[in-house]
Amino acid sequence: MPNLPRTKPPVILAPTKTAPLVTTGLANKGRPRVQMADIAHMAGVSASTVSRALSGSPLIPEATRTRIAELARSLNYRVNIGAANLRKRGVQTIGVVILGDNEQMISDPFLLSILGSVADALDERGVSLLLTRLKKDRQHVLTDLVESGQVGGLIVVGQLTLHEHLNELARQGFPMVVWGANLPDALYPVVGGDNAMGGFLATQHLIEHGCRRIAFFGDISHPEAALRYQGYTRALLEAGIEPDPNLLQSFLFGDSRVRGVINHWLDQQFSFDAIFASSDVTAISLIGTLTERNIAVPSQVRLVGYDDIALAQNVHPTLSTIRQPTHEAGRALVDLLFDAIAGQPRRSVVLPASLIVRESSA
Repeated sequence: MPNLPRTKPPVILAPTKTAPLVTTGLANKGRPRVQMADIAHMAGVSASTVSRALSGSPLIPEATRTRIAELARSLNYRVNIGAANLRKRGVQTIGVVILGDNEQMISDPFLLSILGSVADALDERGVSLLLTRLKKDRQHVLTDLVESGQVGGLIVVGQLTLHEHLNELARQGFPMVVWGANLPDALYPVVGGDNAMGGFLATQHLIEHGCRRIAFFGDISHPEAALRYQGYTRALLEAGIEPDPNLLQSFLFGDSRVRGVINHWLDQQFSFDAIFASSDVTAISLIGTLTERNIAVPSQVRLVGYDDIALAQNVHPTLSTIRQPTHEAGRALVDLLFDAIAGQPRRSVVLPASLIVRESSA
């Protein structure tokens, strides 16, 4: 592997776009969610009349109640018990569901930062939080939480391979919002970082520092990591560098076996001069493993992570990374969820990615 000269490590903050990108409207694929306003329009009554009729209010004539109930049933409209309770009582519980099979996932520093910002935003609204972790074989939990009335809506963190299941819940009218990748066929509202731009910025930065053999660490079956890899590939191709499949190392976010995976990859002795890791936790593990093998960062191998967790500026060398604005993320997740509870049109928010340059790549 090339032995790159050491330069004085500058500290640079290089933000990208300052405003989040907001997308509105329903996806082209799949059926749009039936809302109470749609039933009101078809029945020729107000939305409040529909609400009262479906709740069995004696203030609505029986014939009108029957007509509205039959119309709702024919459209597969589902009454959201949790949201109804939220409107009636003013204070309710919101479910926060972490998707993942990794037992240590909830302790991930970036995830804890997201959870903290969500909890703060809910607290400002006087709403409680119910936290649970969902494994792939327990998909019914999402439905049970809402239909039982335990929660008024769901904030789902991650997508994994459950994208189609989340779409089906959206078709059924479940009030929810997802932290993850803004996929083109998503029927549910999404809040997430600009992953493709983040991957591009990280890789472009390494190329500008003379790197040509840049490895990528991350599981591209994961929607967010896949977009980061897309940005990585774009930066390579724009620089005239053909991506090398030997420099793609796949493993899940937060996998406790990361050190073993890194050692196995290094044992194959591929030629590389830089690494872009799709999470800071992975990047910090890489620093430790490379140091144990007497491979110096950044003089021999430059390194960029992703997330900008608090530990990134407290390791040695300090870690260059792509910052995700977790405070804004929590507030956006809560705002979009309450929009969904109120029956407003679906929209998604893409938060800007910013390159933070520290010692590991300078």
